[in-house]
Amino acid sequence: MRHRIFNEDGENDLVFVMGWGNRWTHENVSWLIGTLANADYRVHAFELPTNVDDFKADWLEPIAEHVVDLEGYQLLGHSAGALVGQALDGAENHVYLSPWWGYSDDYPDLALDLLAEIPTAFPFVPVGGMDRDALGELATDHQLATLPRWVSPAFVRETRRAQRELLTIDHDAVVFCSLRDPVISLRPIGERIPPEHVVLYDGGHELFSAPERETYVDVVLAALEEGAAAVEDRHPVTV
Repeated sequence: MRHRIFNEDGENDLVFVMGWGNRWTHENVSWLIGTLANADYRVHAFELPTNVDDFKADWLEPIAEHVVDLEGYQLLGHSAGALVGQALDGAENHVYLSPWWGYSDDYPDLALDLLAEIPTAFPFVPVGGMDRDALGELATDHQLATLPRWVSPAFVRETRRAQRELLTIDHDAVVFCSLRDPVISLRPIGERIPPEHVVLYDGGHELFSAPERETYVDVVLAALEEGAAAVEDRHPVTV
């Protein structure tokens, strides 16, 4: 687990759990972290290992051990980071970008179940569909070239288990997502988040790689500061 603090002198703590394959050296991730730092947040950014043998030991516990020492913080989780974030304690407000609370329909349940039964953590299963069309028009060549290409059966088993064992999502949580996102299932969002707490944007899986990201970043910051009250009165976004 890689961890780095940006803007040490920031007034308020913010825990940012990035998505699978995201790195703070990726230009669009760096843009988002810089935006959070400019809003006077001390950003505790976590890069998730791209292969896991145990969801709790490899992803959840290292972050949980860190946040226990924070007196109060805001939580921002993207994709797989939102799968981790929903199990963390102590956040004042919870904002999730394209939460990966379920595999997309491109991955049939039966195939995933069979794959998860293979007893190995060796990453030999190819990952497809993580291209610019899927992630967002602003995804850079560097980002696409450095994305991992393989996962293991253990990864499938552990992430599926975590998705089945989702805790009750905080009542004040806010979700930003796109109806055209091919990476995640939107169904778990609809089952757990009131529609007035969901902000739709036009783009792919990564809000920070969407051309209209500047339109939404102030809303993200407002949700981090105020919770769901920041978005409840918004007009629906046309996509």
